Amino acid sequence: MRRLVLMRHAKSSWGDPGLDDHDRPLNKRGKLSADALGDWLRSQTIVVDEALVSSSARTVETLQRLGIDCDRQVLDQLYHAGSGDMLKALKTRATGQTVLMLGHNPGIAWFARDLMLAQPDHTRFEDYPTGATLVARFDIDDWNALQPGTGRFEAFVTPRDLIE
Repeated sequence: MRRLVLMRHAKSSWGDPGLDDHDRPLNKRGKLSADALGDWLRSQTIVVDEALVSSSARTVETLQRLGIDCDRQVLDQLYHAGSGDMLKALKTRATGQTVLMLGHNPGIAWFARDLMLAQPDHTRFEDYPTGATLVARFDIDDWNALQPGTGRFEAFVTPRDLIE
């Protein structure tokens, strides 16, 4: 069995209009959200052993604030990747039992929908807001065997579920 934690980065700052999109950091709410998501993962006893992370500043900062001690791959190919790109990265790069993939919309929302056998009953699953996190399990022994439409729902949460 393999488990995927599919997370959109936490809320980022638009405070510096001269900053390139790739370099935007988290804002105050994003930092609080990432901290809360890390606490939630620990409370659910979800132990991530590998992370595949977009190379943007906001995804890397989200990962740092989660407080997860695991192997990390920071990948340019996940910056604004589509569903197919994410599937390819997971199949060719991931080796861990429980993998965190941290990326961006709209690709991460598309990927979440494509992966699942049935979609979670959560009002925010469709739009996948910042910090949205899906936990899904797959009855495979190797990520290379991953196929769309085979994910079994374990959990879905947004920062607002945890903070407000």
